[in-house]
Amino acid sequence: MRRKLPSTSALAAFEAAARHQSYTKAAHELAVTQSAVCRQIATLEGFLGVALFRRGQRGVVLTDAGLRYARNVALRLNEVERDTLDVMAQAGSGAAVGALELAVVPTFATQWLLPRLAAFQALHPGITVHFSPRTRPFLFEETNLDAAIHPGEALWPGTTGEVLMHEHLIAVASPGLLAGRSIQSAAEVAGLPLLQASTRPYAWRQWFESLGVKAEQDMAGARMELFSMLSEAAAQGLGAALVPRLLVERELASGRLLQLLPHVYTSDRSYRLIFPPHKAELPALQGFAAWLREQARAYLAQSAP
Repeated sequence: MRRKLPSTSALAAFEAAARHQSYTKAAHELAVTQSAVCRQIATLEGFLGVALFRRGQRGVVLTDAGLRYARNVALRLNEVERDTLDVMAQAGSGAAVGALELAVVPTFATQWLLPRLAAFQALHPGITVHFSPRTRPFLFEETNLDAAIHPGEALWPGTTGEVLMHEHLIAVASPGLLAGRSIQSAAEVAGLPLLQASTRPYAWRQWFESLGVKAEQDMAGARMELFSMLSEAAAQGLGAALVPRLLVERELASGRLLQLLPHVYTSDRSYRLIFPPHKAELPALQGFAAWLREQARAYLAQSAP
């Protein structure tokens, strides 16, 4: 059965006009005349049987139907452009072609994943991994993302995946903040300025409770979105931070940060690879998942007491 699809030229003209809210600017971007853009959009509206624009005081304005359609068209055109660029980049290489759009927490990407990624590229030279920073859950159907690595309590609704590593939190601070002192108890930690993760408002409370300590000011202190911000703030002497050990290995090794107590608190979160079920057969995702699984196992074996 023949697909009911409008021309790509009409879609490109519509997407540009919707983005600029101007036929003139769309024409300039596409290197065509304004009348050509008008014809393409008129053809598209006739094909759809729906008005996509209406005239406003300052030019054209999207209708409600046009606004919804524009979001979807922009997403699909971006996907086609991405796939086209991937194929062009691999032209003549003889390697398997594949791309993976991966959402990842920024600190995990920079501190743990990226330092290992060269090994993946050596094994799979034909697969390109594109990174998008995401700190909170999202709906895959509203994005062009194939998978996500996220520290959470469970899989997201409508997804599948696997646990890579449980989250082990440690309390750290800079040598400068301690000024030569050696911390001996959780009560002493409670006396330090406590840096707070905005996504984990009860993290310090849970850490103290796991040691049988009640800290009056466990939720007070500067709040920051990313663990990279927390660890850097701690390294600069602004306070103590509670962070996953896997994200501060280099700082601990260099001495920029010190672990305040040997205690390691296993939170209710785990780092998971998450993806929609219909993406499970993607060759790029299968290759990446197998490699990631082995990397997590190797790290856990190396870091085990």
